[in-house]
Amino acid sequence: MKLVRFGAAGREKPGLVDANGVVRDLAGIIPDVTGDTLGPDTLARLRALDPATLPAAPAGVRLGAPVGRVWNFIAVGLNFSDHAAETGSPIPSEPILFNKLGNSIVGPGDDIMVPKGSLKLDYEVEIAFVIGTRARYVDEADAIRHIAGYTICNDVSERHFQVERKGQWMKGKCFETAGPIGPWIVTPDEIPDPGKLGMWLDVNGERRQSGTTANMIFSIPYLLSYISQFMVLEPGDVVTTGTPAGVALGMKPPVWLKPGDVVSLGIDGLGAQRQTVVPFRM
Repeated sequence: MKLVRFGAAGREKPGLVDANGVVRDLAGIIPDVTGDTLGPDTLARLRALDPATLPAAPAGVRLGAPVGRVWNFIAVGLNFSDHAAETGSPIPSEPILFNKLGNSIVGPGDDIMVPKGSLKLDYEVEIAFVIGTRARYVDEADAIRHIAGYTICNDVSERHFQVERKGQWMKGKCFETAGPIGPWIVTPDEIPDPGKLGMWLDVNGERRQSGTTANMIFSIPYLLSYISQFMVLEPGDVVTTGTPAGVALGMKPPVWLKPGDVVSLGIDGLGAQRQTVVPFRM
């Protein structure tokens, strides 16, 4: 099952995508796609629906982020060995965690706005998972039952803020529009092995990233278990899990994103995103 949120920014409605790719309106069934509606009982009820009985959303409607009211937006750094190598970093012995902010989240087709003072704007295609049931001190073997589904995240990063301005990585990870996610949440029954998915990202039609989740250093079940030893993950929280090689930071010389660039990215089974980079605006 593929869950979406559609409509104007800030006024999105809940929906699902039927077998023909048509967005169906769930507003008469649930109020929104949030932590309150991502538990296993609700997902089972939605799965039992006949999509043909639901109203169709307008053709070409904007898709918003597929989960609303995200409390915790957690990211994992240097989780692909090839990405660690291109940045000159050692392979981590434990996952590197940092925060993005929920208000950096935008839809999969929304613009990326260059932040004020930006010098080195970068991209990262990542698989993210969305929490469905509260997770605290979870065993790795039980991790999957806490996941409502998987989605794509473009972990947009400002490397000057992140690396050269010192302190926490989150300085370069939390600006407006730094977290496009979507286009939808795909439930685990459709993704039996999230550790074997192809990943790609293009800038202006040029392939920059081409990888696979099989090259993750720490698997998704391990990451969920590990994170839950230090903090409680609540329903609706999003965890994005790292990127393969090919980011601008690793290029010689780097080719940073600039206004007018078009970023396209996708992951097998999870759909695709497309963003245009626009100048800073108040």
